[in-house]
Amino acid sequence: MTDLREQTWIAAAREGDQGAFEELVRLYEKRVLALTRRMCQNPEDAAEAAQEAFFAAWQGLKHFRGDSSFSTWLYRLASNACVDLLRREGKRQAAVSLDDEELNLDIPASVPSPQEEAERRELREQIEEGLRTLPPEYRAALVLREMQQLRYDEIGEALGVDIGTVKSRISRGRKKLRSFLLARGNFSPPPPSKETGKEGRL
Repeated sequence: MTDLREQTWIAAAREGDQGAFEELVRLYEKRVLALTRRMCQNPEDAAEAAQEAFFAAWQGLKHFRGDSSFSTWLYRLASNACVDLLRREGKRQAAVSLDDEELNLDIPASVPSPQEEAERRELREQIEEGLRTLPPEYRAALVLREMQQLRYDEIGEALGVDIGTVKSRISRGRKKLRSFLLARGNFSPPPPSKETGKEGRL
């Protein structure tokens, strides 16, 4: 696929050519669904968010000026659709595996015993509950980072913010989630710093 072919489709779709827009959908639907599935974790919600993103793209394509790439613009629409869905529905997400180093999660990879499985399930439920307490913007950035494993610049492109804002949202989201879990006895506080005697940094 050449950029010229894509640009041809974009130009035709801007003029109302539905066939050209369908070619763009086929080109990007797998990547958009991969993004929405990571953010929503529920196949039905992911499909709904992807559909909303493509509908928004069709409706707004005539205003697309090309200041960013079409893919970046489309990912932004998909991310916004996911955030809007989370705001409207407050959907529960499936099990989330956040960065063990950042949150001190220590869940063994071996086959768990029934008791261990129950404890893991409880922890996952607490993480889901904690994620629901986060502002949607923090949640989106954290999920994109920890689950989608996107780079900071990729997250910035998807969310339409600069890298500094991305890092801030991830940092604050982690701290809020960690505080939520600490308050419910899921973690022990980090060990005191040897130099300051204060709690270590998240």
